[in-house]
Amino acid sequence: MKKPLVIGLLLAAIVALASYVAAGPYLALHGIRTALAEQDTARLERHVDFPALRVNLRAQVEDHLARQAGPDVSSSLFGAAALSLANQVLGRGVDTLVTPMGIAALLQGRATWKRAVGETVGGDTYAPAVPAEPLKHAEHRYESLSRFTATVRDGDGDPIVFVITRQGLRWRLTDIRLPL
Repeated sequence: MKKPLVIGLLLAAIVALASYVAAGPYLALHGIRTALAEQDTARLERHVDFPALRVNLRAQVEDHLARQAGPDVSSSLFGAAALSLANQVLGRGVDTLVTPMGIAALLQGRATWKRAVGETVGGDTYAPAVPAEPLKHAEHRYESLSRFTATVRDGDGDPIVFVITRQGLRWRLTDIRLPL
């Protein structure tokens, strides 16, 4: 009589754990959405792996810069030096912006701009700005058991892919693939 109860509890625990892991990316997206709406960088930090995100975005920016410069620029001494300097400047910009404080500054600037142009909750100038919702119309997809993507389109229709990866039982934003 005890054996079926133990097996039932074990199966219930496994199903609950699997459900939690499967719902994890959606919980992370909700956490990011809420943190952005409330401009809560501490909550945002729980759902975003900032060091991994910085590395991935910096690599994309450097790759884009090198492709735009072309092989002729990077083969000359002056071109290589200019490319190196540009990589350092852009890399530092990414490193500065992709932090909780950098995101907070961007959100504060966005809120000020939205209030200035009248895009506030209720239309009142002194009301809070309409919250940022970058993932509002995202298309969701599991790429594997530990990788999930949310894709949105920019104004030109180009995809911006938010990559959320599982780290143990926790899901966090680790990359944003930009349409460079």
